Amino acid sequence: MSGADSLALASGKGHRDENFPVASFVLRPDLRAPVIAFYRFARAADDVADDPASASEEKLRLLAQMRATLDGSSDADGPARALRMALADRPVPLTHAHDLLTAFERDVIKPRTADWDDLLDYCRYSAMPVGRFMLDLHGEARALWPLSDALCAALQIINHLQDCAKDRRDLDRVYLPLDSLARHGTSVEALDAPVASPALRAVIADLRKDAEQLLNKAAAFPGAIRDRRLGMEVAMIDALARKLLDLLQRRDPLSQNVHLGKFAAARIGLTAAVRRLVWAR
Repeated sequence: MSGADSLALASGKGHRDENFPVASFVLRPDLRAPVIAFYRFARAADDVADDPASASEEKLRLLAQMRATLDGSSDADGPARALRMALADRPVPLTHAHDLLTAFERDVIKPRTADWDDLLDYCRYSAMPVGRFMLDLHGEARALWPLSDALCAALQIINHLQDCAKDRRDLDRVYLPLDSLARHGTSVEALDAPVASPALRAVIADLRKDAEQLLNKAAAFPGAIRDRRLGMEVAMIDALARKLLDLLQRRDPLSQNVHLGKFAAARIGLTAAVRRLVWAR
């Protein structure tokens, strides 16, 4: 596959397939193009890291090629080149995109998570750069980064809990901290069962509480954003995250659906957006 770019491993998943809004209608129209370029870059890198049929060496080669294209020393990768061009005339650094690549490289070479600090460090590169990018793109103060970081980390942990069985089955990748599994007297092999054991449910419950604490830490975030449209989108994301936490409390991610349907997600998101709009007046 030498000479191919990241799109050679594209999964076909698009921004409308994600858990949370990406470049939704509430965002400023003039900023949707760079948001989509950033998403397509992240989606391409994620697809590379998650491709079950490719060798680690090939994945790392493609991710390195994406880095080189971001830096301008190469034009070999399409999504990275498109993002670089989309941000060429904007005061938004490519650091956020580079940080995402660090997370995807880690996915390739480090399939286990040691403890909570290790999980948060992963979120620092896999999720927090997304919020920081959005804030920089909208010209928001970097003083908001801690609130954004808390929200983004919570979203990442929710995603890990939703997909814990799939990640283990398809990629032998486990984001549940090993020390938490051991503390509850279980192991990664518990993820291979058709139904979660009481011990595994306890691990999931602990992480769910941790994610909820992060969401509570970020509760003031939507109202602190100057751009009303971005504040509405963040309010939508917060509401969807809280609903998913509710599902994770009541359902078993090994045997039950813990994802929201499109209509339910739209209803929850729109309700939150309207509340944020009314509150901001």
